[in-house]
Amino acid sequence: MAIPDPKIGGSARPQIRQLDETVVNRIAAGEVVERPASAVKELVENAIDSGADRITVEVANGGKSLIRVTDNGCGMTPEDLPLALARHATSKIDGSDLLNINSFGFRGEALPSLGSVGRLVITSRSETGGDAHTIAVTGGRHSVIRPAALSGGTVVELRDLFFATPARLKFLRTDRAEMQAIGDVVKRLAMAEPGVGFTLRDMTDGQNRVIFRADPEQGDLFNALGARLGQVMGRDFIENALPIEAEREDIRLVGYAALPTYSRGAATAQYLFVNGRPVKDKLLVGALRGAYADFLSRDRHPAVALFVDCPPERVDVNVHPAKAEVRFREPGVVRGLIVSALRHALAEAGHRASTTVAEATLGAFRPEQGPARVYQMDRPSQGSLRAARDWQAPPLGFAEEPADFTSTSARVEPVADAPEATQQPLGAARAQVHENYIIAQTETGMVIVDQHAAHERLVYEKLKRQMAENGVASQALLIPEIVTLGPNDTAALLDLADELAKLGLVLEPFGPGTVAVQATPAILGPVNAEAMLRDILDELDDLGESQTVKARIEAILSRVACHGSIRSGRQMRAEEMNALLREMEATPHSGQCNHGRPTYVELKLSDIERLFGRT
Repeated sequence: MAIPDPKIGGSARPQIRQLDETVVNRIAAGEVVERPASAVKELVENAIDSGADRITVEVANGGKSLIRVTDNGCGMTPEDLPLALARHATSKIDGSDLLNINSFGFRGEALPSLGSVGRLVITSRSETGGDAHTIAVTGGRHSVIRPAALSGGTVVELRDLFFATPARLKFLRTDRAEMQAIGDVVKRLAMAEPGVGFTLRDMTDGQNRVIFRADPEQGDLFNALGARLGQVMGRDFIENALPIEAEREDIRLVGYAALPTYSRGAATAQYLFVNGRPVKDKLLVGALRGAYADFLSRDRHPAVALFVDCPPERVDVNVHPAKAEVRFREPGVVRGLIVSALRHALAEAGHRASTTVAEATLGAFRPEQGPARVYQMDRPSQGSLRAARDWQAPPLGFAEEPADFTSTSARVEPVADAPEATQQPLGAARAQVHENYIIAQTETGMVIVDQHAAHERLVYEKLKRQMAENGVASQALLIPEIVTLGPNDTAALLDLADELAKLGLVLEPFGPGTVAVQATPAILGPVNAEAMLRDILDELDDLGESQTVKARIEAILSRVACHGSIRSGRQMRAEEMNALLREMEATPHSGQCNHGRPTYVELKLSDIERLFGRT
């Protein structure tokens, strides 16, 4: 059996050819336009760059049969229309400085790429005056420019996406999945531009259904951003998020980050922007993971909307065909800014926990069937209520004997003499239920505290403070462990030698491509030094920074805190419970345990009364 020649074209000498312009555009479309959502992204970004403050996106059949983007931007003249469809023709840059990019688009590839794989029609009228004109391109073939009717702005209509490359249609998902992807793109761009109004409509089968609408927001940065995020991510996010604002070396970070108890089971609520551009960058994701590493378990993910602003020359946005990734000149500064800003905000939040915890608790209390409707005619009169109270009152001369409702599962403590105790954020302890839950009374309601989870976080924070003050003790190895890793990996580890030494891991060079492990953190006990070093290198390669040793030490401290904290089943005196509440109020991050679960639930008196129909 003959083995086929792996070379293209067989054994003949390959010939260099100049590809046809239409083929070049289709190749570019394969990089830029992956699915209908990619086309929507490019067209909406063009609309934003045109200065529009209202953008309408209309799609049908998940964008496969129709995508129409209408804006009220600056528009184009008849002379601009054929240039807009030419490759590498753009009004965003002049080509003199590819690092000073202040717009979404700059390559001039989107429109010609879309015109090569679909039926594209552009109608536009310039704000400088004159009539509107239209131009069409089908499968790469341009039509003549014709007059059109349009009051202003631009309308870009794309029909039959990928009709010229039908093989691409086989890789598209269902109309519903493609529509969901388009909605995600529009929402991300809406978050990036709070001052711009967005409307997304589904025009499938002649319907005109509004999928998403966000009017232009007014006010300062945080008010406008907060209002827009509330529309996109929901009011629950804003109510349980912390405002973030920090700056370091001309790099600014603003946005909102949710409390750890408002976490998600997947990373679907993480929105990251660089100079207003939505990105999915592993450096930023790694920084986010590092900031929340001490508060969430591995299967939980934080919800954030963070905006990194820096001088354009300090970030390269031209590293991905769809501009979804960026490369920072000083990645360590950006990562450090994100981690420190988020951790500072979480520490400032103190014992605060998300309101959704209380809502879930109230939802668990509510019966499946709602209360029966009470009509006005069925409501008792005030006179009837007074008569009923008088009838139930004990006769004169007889003392009412208090009923004994005590049980082995609930211990009721005497009411504290100090009335100001209930004015504290977590109130005054009133009872212990099932030897694990503390019931406290506040001015506006009640608090239920998981005594074990709360004390576990308190002990953990105390151990971390002691470690920061006294350092990590190292255990010298009787015989140093020699690990051969290669010259590049060895150099990367030795660059971190000082930082690792502070955590108790002492490394020294030992010949080319080899290090000697002289000591390991004593708290870890016997460790496989080579496996640990390789884990550190993997994390360095993935995130640019390693937290492996610190994470392992903190995991040990967490286990020590768990075993050293108040156990479930232990009865506590009133003064012990109140002391625990006061310490929680003074300790950062005490609103969640070491695994990200809430340590307490707060119920407002109005919500409790609503449960019993007293409103």
